[in-house]
Amino acid sequence: MIINIRLLEEATQWFQDGKWSNDLSLKVHKSVDVCEFYSQYNKNKVFWDKAFTFLKETDLEHMAPGKYAIEGDSVYVSVAEGITRAIDEIKWEAHRRYIDIQYVVRGREKMGIAPVENAEIISSFDEIRDIGFYNVTGGKYYLAEPGTFFIFFPVALIVSSSLS
Repeated sequence: MIINIRLLEEATQWFQDGKWSNDLSLKVHKSVDVCEFYSQYNKNKVFWDKAFTFLKETDLEHMAPGKYAIEGDSVYVSVAEGITRAIDEIKWEAHRRYIDIQYVVRGREKMGIAPVENAEIISSFDEIRDIGFYNVTGGKYYLAEPGTFFIFFPVALIVSSSLS
């Protein structure tokens, strides 16, 4: 892997300054790829700002399950209440067009992330729904709790499971 040191320093400084968050009280999880976040934020600043404003100004605790448009199909929120299942019973997924910001409002979830290179495709990628499912060997797992959100970019496979 080739790392552009100047880009890494610039992205790290931008991330630590935190102006991108618009004083959002939630914190981004340490697993975020800061360089990719920096790049994607600068490509789509208006969309990111709308997403962070939504997270800052919305009473997430009282939202009913469903899909909520923020900016048409470009930025939207999917609210779901999960059934507790073992993480090994859940398929890993990937997107090509969308970036996931995942936030646990209540309870805890186990989040997994893995590079696509570690995956075996188990069904054809659905271009319309922008989702593909995979089997993964390995991966890193993190605990997701209220107060911290995750950002998953299209280059990663993700899985999550509610914990009791």
